[in-house]
Amino acid sequence: MDQSSQTSRVLSGMRPTGRLHLGHYHGVLKNWIELQHQHECFFFVADWHALTTHYDDPSLIPTSIWDMVIDWLAAGVDHKSSTLFVQSLVPEHAELHLLLSMITPLGWLERVPSYKDQQEKLKEKDLATYGFLGYPLLQSADILIYRAAHVPVGEDQVAHVELTREIARRFNHIYGREPGFEEKAEAARKKMGKKAAKQFDQLRRAYQEQGDTEALATGHELLEKQQNISVDERERLLGYLEGSGRLILTEPQPLLTKASKMPGLDGQKMSKSYANTLSLREDLTDVENMIKRMPTDTNRVRRNDPGDPDKCPVWQFHQVYSDESTKQWVQEGCRSAGIGCLDCKGPVIEAVVAELKPIQTRAAEFEAQPELVRQIIREGSERARDVARETMREVRQSMSLDLS
Repeated sequence: MDQSSQTSRVLSGMRPTGRLHLGHYHGVLKNWIELQHQHECFFFVADWHALTTHYDDPSLIPTSIWDMVIDWLAAGVDHKSSTLFVQSLVPEHAELHLLLSMITPLGWLERVPSYKDQQEKLKEKDLATYGFLGYPLLQSADILIYRAAHVPVGEDQVAHVELTREIARRFNHIYGREPGFEEKAEAARKKMGKKAAKQFDQLRRAYQEQGDTEALATGHELLEKQQNISVDERERLLGYLEGSGRLILTEPQPLLTKASKMPGLDGQKMSKSYANTLSLREDLTDVENMIKRMPTDTNRVRRNDPGDPDKCPVWQFHQVYSDESTKQWVQEGCRSAGIGCLDCKGPVIEAVVAELKPIQTRAAEFEAQPELVRQIIREGSERARDVARETMREVRQSMSLDLS
């Protein structure tokens, strides 16, 4: 694998929640579909993470996995353009999680914002378990084992990526001091060619002697473009550039994604817990009826009462699906009582049905071929495991655990 692909690797996962809805499609899947054409993407089913809160009844997890993967494929996530796999089929995740737990301070896990938030939200569950406390570390292992450069997250998840960066930094500091490091780094530098090696030296001095952070960034870009050095050599040169040891684990950067604007049928966030969702495989007749029954501005008691779109959940759907002329028609027609609520819902119904039709056609094709879906996941999990094995080989060597 060349350096340019490795350094643009993206890792993202979802817990197996079963069939997905429009909130998932607009909030996650559309972003994945775009990313798969720009980066080397690894998308995985986080089934071990599901156990952190559903350990007492895991019976629904297998069905939920296959339902979710079918929806991924039907929505346009392409197994030929990205690697799709199930977390538990790559046991190296668990091994790295275990090894990272040996060096991760307890306080780092206890301060993760979602730790106490989730305990508060899920009071009915007994979450006083090591697995729940350690799930952010398992998330870090998920990312670090693929040396992902980018992790697409919302603003509320940036803290998880920062924890991963801190863990990678700590690991590299403790275990990146290999014997003969400078000699190996110099040998790798010479393989870059005279011009690139000279530029590398200038950037290294500018950063280490003057603290020039732009030089550091330029140095990273320079190394990303080098085709004549191996993954190991690149990691040594990154550490050499920064004045540290070999960088065994890559510090990922958060790739901020826009918050989904997809509302639920009641105007709240679309969520199964609110019972306000439209499934990607919802019967299209039911979709029409569900949208027709959506609540509207409570001030519009009669057809000739003027309304306020800003107080109506249907308007939120128009903001996702309608063009400017339709939105203007809604604003003027609602405020003047020139259109009724059913009139207003018409374009939304048409747009949602038009979006779901091709997804449902593809979903039916995959539903009819369950062995194909399983084969896609088996092959993706093997590709993922090949990468994970390589990382673990280096991790074990650095921790003196390679006894071969």
